[in-house]
Amino acid sequence: MTPQGLTVYRDEWHMSPGIISGGLLWLTGMTGHRPEDNSFADDPEVQIREAFEKVEAVLVEAGLTSEDMVEMTSYHVDLQGHIDVFQEVRDEFVREPNPAWTAIEVSGFVTPGAIVELRVVADASGLPRPAQA
Repeated sequence: MTPQGLTVYRDEWHMSPGIISGGLLWLTGMTGHRPEDNSFADDPEVQIREAFEKVEAVLVEAGLTSEDMVEMTSYHVDLQGHIDVFQEVRDEFVREPNPAWTAIEVSGFVTPGAIVELRVVADASGLPRPAQA
């Protein structure tokens, strides 16, 4: 699954933003970078929102919604510094039934400037299976 605007994952990093396997949609960790120039907002709320927007784009591309999310792991630089705003933004994107969630503090990411990365797994078992060749 490669939505418009996320081709950098495929073209430069050689990975899929999302892939369906075993009835699940597995998403690559999504950060809040701006695809047009790989920059990050200084405002944690903006950066967190941009990460959730990427997750949502992959879900939509697969024909799913946040209601299909079964697990989310969020990785944070300065978790305590932005957990409140993270939860506020998360609540705008994540609907009942809420997925299982684990939040982990990290010292950094491969791309300097990122403060959050989201790893999501969604139930894709209700999607039509592609025809076998």
